[in-house]
Amino acid sequence: MTMRSPRPGVLMVPNWMGVNEQSAQKAARAAGDQYVVFMADMYGKGIRPSNADEAKAAATFVRSDRPLMRKRAQAAVDVFKAQAGQVALDTSKLGAIGFCFGGGTVLELARSGADLKGFVAFHGNLDTPQPSDALNIKAPILVLHGADDPLVPQEQVDGFMAEMKAAKVDWQLISYGGAVHSFTNPAANVVGVNAYHPVAAARAFKAMDGLLSEVFAD
Repeated sequence: MTMRSPRPGVLMVPNWMGVNEQSAQKAARAAGDQYVVFMADMYGKGIRPSNADEAKAAATFVRSDRPLMRKRAQAAVDVFKAQAGQVALDTSKLGAIGFCFGGGTVLELARSGADLKGFVAFHGNLDTPQPSDALNIKAPILVLHGADDPLVPQEQVDGFMAEMKAAKVDWQLISYGGAVHSFTNPAANVVGVNAYHPVAAARAFKAMDGLLSEVFAD
């Protein structure tokens, strides 16, 4: 049997519910037949939130310690790279995507200076304790944001834009009208707060595909 040619790799950081069946489905959507996708476990062995309260506690623990968040995300990158001997992975072409909590994590990974080709954040938090760390960013940033997201208010968006401009980052922010938090999540159903928006979701995944195709091009 002939081993297929190595494919680019995408590190995926799931939302605050962590590694579960739903995040696995999103990973499969991101991979398609083009990429190898590796899902990061930001919480550790035995921590599998079963409800929003448990997820909030786990995510808050990590978010409150950004050096820890960055360390765990980079560890996931390192483990991902190590899979190259077992799967057809091109370690010279790696990117990262994340959803909600995972989106914020991916941005922190970028701010840490991670040597990846691109970073995509879906409806993630945009704040950071040290905006000047954006000077460490080495690759294009794509933020896919719900224009009506009450959990990521305009002040946070404005701060992020100022941060990117000050550091002269290659960045894009696409704001989807009518979309709130978690707009790519079919299970999100809190009107006005966390809600699935199929049109925005489809457009956001298309934007992700576009950026990854660009940064992985030879």
